[in-house]
Amino acid sequence: MTDLCTEIEKLGKGIGNASRYRLVQALLNGPKTVSELVKLTGFSQPLVSQHLRTLKECELVSDERKGQEVEYQVNSEYMLMLLKSLSESVQKDKHKPSE
Repeated sequence: MTDLCTEIEKLGKGIGNASRYRLVQALLNGPKTVSELVKLTGFSQPLVSQHLRTLKECELVSDERKGQEVEYQVNSEYMLMLLKSLSESVQKDKHKPSE
């Protein structure tokens, strides 16, 4: 359970900020470069880069170099693992006898 709590804490840190949440939402539609995210959100380039760094640290997004550009995308494997763990934890709690 502690591992799950740590992962949920990372998720909260990642999308607990409205600007980072908007970036994740934009990336749900497919990979984007920093400049594309700047245009979509209206955020400054330094702010987008800073938030993407935090999202990478939280493992919510990953990046891939494409020529001179870097594309960012939602780390779907991590998100699926987290959602599965959370679902399993909820199911265990449902079937626990009440104390």
